[in-house]
Amino acid sequence: MPTLEEQFTAFSKFGDTKSDGKQVTLSQSDKWMKQAQVFDKKITTTDTAICFNKFKRKALDVENYQKFIDDLAQSKGIDPKIIRDKLTSCGAPGLSHTTKVVDSEAVRNLTDTSKYTGAHKERFDASGKGKGKEGRADTAANDGYVGGYKQKDTYDKSRKSK
Repeated sequence: MPTLEEQFTAFSKFGDTKSDGKQVTLSQSDKWMKQAQVFDKKITTTDTAICFNKFKRKALDVENYQKFIDDLAQSKGIDPKIIRDKLTSCGAPGLSHTTKVVDSEAVRNLTDTSKYTGAHKERFDASGKGKGKEGRADTAANDGYVGGYKQKDTYDKSRKSK
């Protein structure tokens, strides 16, 4: 199980490619606390913003973040160890609480491209793979023939035979 300092470094880099992992912003802290399920009816993002802004900085280092946790816990009347335990055990930053894909007959029917009609049918090939721009746009052939001309490509053949 990672330490709070290791989690701090991971979450301070989360969503910020230029971060060196030594300071965490309020938004990164809120993402971390949301993933750790610290937020409930007692602690909200407003509470974290109030406590964070007491430090008058845009980002906090590890030592100040520990003080921030202590201040937040004291203002809400809870033990700071509870918050630290949740922040340590929440896992690596990322999409840990994603929405599950719904698999039902209705969704399968709506996404079955073989049942599409009209212009929508033209957007997919026989295997159901999208054709991209070819399936969306009506592009002109630019070959010199009009749309209704039935004897396309016959002119040169008839001229060569004479």
